[in-house]
Amino acid sequence: MTFTLSLRRPFVADHFHDLPGFQEDRHGHNWEVEAAVELTSEAGEPAFAAALDAWVATLDYRLLNDLPPLTGRNPTAEVLAEQAFLYLQGAALQPHWVKIREKANYWALCRRDGQ
Repeated sequence: MTFTLSLRRPFVADHFHDLPGFQEDRHGHNWEVEAAVELTSEAGEPAFAAALDAWVATLDYRLLNDLPPLTGRNPTAEVLAEQAFLYLQGAALQPHWVKIREKANYWALCRRDGQ
C-alpha cells in the first residue's frame, strides 16, 4: 500500500529577470513550496521533510540569480518548481508534484508526466 503526503515550507528570496523578452528589476517575495510524494509507510515522512527543508535552505534569504542551478535562467516560479521536483527525485523520493507560490495569486506546478 502507498499513500501521498504533502508538506509546505515558506522561504524568502530575491530575484530579477534579465533575459530577452522578460526583464524585471531585483525584487523579493515571500515564497512557498508545497510538494507531494508517494510513500510506502509513514516512516518515510522524516526523510521527505528533511529533503524539503534542505532544498529550502539552499534558497532562503538568497538572491536566486546567484545560485548555480539557476545560472542563465530567469528564476521564475516554474523554474523553481522544476528544480525542487528534481531535488526531491535526487533524494530518492517519488514526487507526484511540486507547487511554488510566488504571490498570493501566482503559482506554478511541476508534476510527473501522466498525472
